[in-house]
Amino acid sequence: MEFVFTTNLAYFVLVIGFLLAVFALLTPGTGIFELGALAALVFSAWAIASLPTNTWALVLLLVGVFPFLLALRRTQKRIYLLISALALMIGSAYLFQGSEWWLPGVHPALAFVVSVSAGGLLWFMAVKVLEAGMLGLSHDISGLVGMEAETRTKVHHEGSVYTRGEMWAARSKKPIPSGRRVRVTAREGLILDVEPLED
Repeated sequence: MEFVFTTNLAYFVLVIGFLLAVFALLTPGTGIFELGALAALVFSAWAIASLPTNTWALVLLLVGVFPFLLALRRTQKRIYLLISALALMIGSAYLFQGSEWWLPGVHPALAFVVSVSAGGLLWFMAVKVLEAGMLGLSHDISGLVGMEAETRTKVHHEGSVYTRGEMWAARSKKPIPSGRRVRVTAREGLILDVEPLED
């Protein structure tokens, strides 16, 4: 039980859960990232509830998100990225109380490596998403309606289908198992409405 509630482990699993939650938002319908994020965050919440935390460090972590967003919007202002990185590293190291009030509860080397790695990954993903949004769609998707596709996950209120060499978010009026042939009946933005093909 002492191993389960170590501050280093709780912090590491918390960051993994956060990253998995971000991946789940970017790739909806697979269920893998959603389950991983839920398990990691539940474990983290359980561990955090049993460990003494520093409220000011948690606030610092949350505040550190805003300079990160400013750095994305103003690419020439790298000072915002530096401020965010410092806030994340300090907040991470002192998220949990150490043996003395001035000692970090999370090992500084772990806080540094995890903060830089996770921050760098999120920065890369955010920049790519923004670049993709500015480029717009590279091909005509109006012809998708009427096309046949194959479900790659269970499709109902959400799911994924494969057609024209790409994966698409999809939904249907009734549940369709994975691996079934379907037809695209409508499109709303980048979400396809599908129905199963008759056998």
